[in-house]
Amino acid sequence: MRKVEAIIRPFKLDEVKEALLEEGIRGLTISEVRGYGRQKGHKETYRGSEYQIEFVPKIKIEVVLEESKVEKAVDAILRAAKTGQVGDGKIFITEVIDAIRIRTEESGRDAL
Repeated sequence: MRKVEAIIRPFKLDEVKEALLEEGIRGLTISEVRGYGRQKGHKETYRGSEYQIEFVPKIKIEVVLEESKVEKAVDAILRAAKTGQVGDGKIFITEVIDAIRIRTEESGRDAL
């Protein structure tokens, strides 16, 4: 099993979710996160004062899949999240040792 984590722009969430559903990937977890990278934040003005926002709001999507579905998931995320501009995000893929469904105590692939 693998865990695919994608950090994307917030306005791309619905497109990414739909792209994953089209690939048959049904379960995902999202978190609102903030980060700092090449985008280097942006400036905003509030009541006439300008200030720098270094940590840009992003969405983190986490999906745990069978290894055979990882490539489809990554392709779907790339297709849906890409704008071609700095700040589009990143995708991380890690190995998952086990998964356990709490309700039934099923483990491994059965828990997905």
